[in-house]
Amino acid sequence: MAGAVKIHNFTIGGGNSVALIAGPCVLESEEIAFKTAEKVKRLTQKFEIPYIFKSSYLKANRLNIKSYTGPGLDKGLEILAKIKKELHVPVLTDIHSKEEAKPVSEVVDVLQIPAFLCRQTDIVLAAARTKKPLEIKKGQFLAPEDMKSIAEKAESVGNDQILLTERGTTFGYHNLVVDMRSLVIMRGLGYPVVFDATHSLQLPGGKGDSSGGQPEFILPLARAAMACGCDALFVETHPDPGQALCDKDSMLPLDKMEELLLSVKRIQDALSK
Repeated sequence: MAGAVKIHNFTIGGGNSVALIAGPCVLESEEIAFKTAEKVKRLTQKFEIPYIFKSSYLKANRLNIKSYTGPGLDKGLEILAKIKKELHVPVLTDIHSKEEAKPVSEVVDVLQIPAFLCRQTDIVLAAARTKKPLEIKKGQFLAPEDMKSIAEKAESVGNDQILLTERGTTFGYHNLVVDMRSLVIMRGLGYPVVFDATHSLQLPGGKGDSSGGQPEFILPLARAAMACGCDALFVETHPDPGQALCDKDSMLPLDKMEELLLSVKRIQDALSK
């Protein structure tokens, strides 16, 4: 049985109910952030699924210099703090340097290490030293068993509250593929596993100066991950993905979230029997 991570008033892993990590890719406005968080919170309460709101204050790995990168640290943390306080939901965001770890940890409940940065020892150690739970994304260039060494970096400074996330593996140019064995392997390392159902379907650089995506496969792959036994789903969602300022081609439309959660609940109930 994989380990367990305590977040807010629920636990991920250890045989507990699957959790949902969801929100817009990047903070565009307070209005969009609240609209998304409020809708997802209502749905997760309906299906009795623990919920963590996710959005980024900064997207430091954009391909195009003209791409929107977010409101920045100060404004972003202000919005995240307001969502946490007013909606009473835990929040998660990603950091991009060791200097960001401390100020971000003073606001959020979970620190995310982006896939591109998962091998950066200084970032992992700085995040781990905050004692906040960590969600570490497996790099597109790594085998699932490689994540053991990365998790051990966090544990070396006394933090064993670690979630490991599958988000697809590089498959030639402009494509990713999901190996569902990854979920089983990483869970076998002793950590709860998360399946990122939206980044796994990106087409990196697939539109020339930006990434494309295949959102039509979000539900099928999320169902497959549930059947494999993941402990949480990570889903970026937006009220109007076509107008989103980041990852518009891979986010789940907010009005399809209920369909996804219904599938999740049905599979979880079937597995429990």
